Amino acid sequence: MERYNWTLEELVELYNQPLLPLVSKAQGVHAQNHAIDEIQTCTLISIKTGGCPEDCKYCAQSSRYQTAVKAEPMMGLEAVLEKAKEAVARGSTRVCLGAAWKLVRDSKQFDAVLKMVKEITDLKVEVCCTLGCLNEEQAEKLKQAGLFAYNHNLDSSEKFYKTIITTRSYQDRLDTLNIVEKSGLSVCCGGIIGMGETFEDRLQLLVTLGRRNPHPESVPINQLVPISGTPLGDQKKISTWEVIRMIALTRIVMPKTMVRLSAGRMEMSFEAQALCIFAGANSIFYGEKLLTVGNPSVDTDEEMLSLFGLKKRPAFKDASCAI
Repeated sequence: MERYNWTLEELVELYNQPLLPLVSKAQGVHAQNHAIDEIQTCTLISIKTGGCPEDCKYCAQSSRYQTAVKAEPMMGLEAVLEKAKEAVARGSTRVCLGAAWKLVRDSKQFDAVLKMVKEITDLKVEVCCTLGCLNEEQAEKLKQAGLFAYNHNLDSSEKFYKTIITTRSYQDRLDTLNIVEKSGLSVCCGGIIGMGETFEDRLQLLVTLGRRNPHPESVPINQLVPISGTPLGDQKKISTWEVIRMIALTRIVMPKTMVRLSAGRMEMSFEAQALCIFAGANSIFYGEKLLTVGNPSVDTDEEMLSLFGLKKRPAFKDASCAI
């Protein structure tokens, strides 16, 4: 049963449970709302890499930091389509297009994105975009082009967010989510853990998401991948147990949501990922790269899915229930 009145105190109580009872509770919720032998495989294509004007302390694409990532021109339609077709041939059922922009501008580049969305939607897969802030008219254009979902992460609690990003406010992000929701697009919104936040910050993020009615259609849980040259380049890796707890709590708070085990899987064992999936994660990113960070190879993930007995979730499943 979905709820929209979660409190921080409730989540702290859940968080403080021993790990195995917490995971068991989450698995029960997961089994009531999802096929437990099914996982969605998504591919993320960076259509415009680097040169971002924002100051997100975790991001290699910020123009403010000296990293190995350099600003590149936007990819052309044919190059993006080729990558999308490769992803679909490998079994991906959602293709995500990401651009290192602070916001969407009405331009030839945005017109090109609309064409990409239409062409990839014609491949019979879900298409998601993450392009920064956008207005109602732009959201409507994306919807008309066939876009299924729009990603715009809150990253953390509002309190901790202010220590990580100064170029865009938390309210800016919430406003964008409201525009996406109003347009009829599915909302994809999650966060990053391991940036130095407290566990209460992570739980406050879940309170914020869990109080949205409806809940986001999908919630990616990213682990910080420290990038040399960024302010968080020397951040210590978060415990795997904290990742599993976060997945479990996300599943309990948002029973019907797709919970995406996202960045940070390169350093996770099959056993750790099995616990995350048992606790309610039912989506992974599929392909060797997530924007600028590494991801397990397709062959590695195929081995894992086979070992776990997982089948790939078809595109547009339960789409009639989408936000």
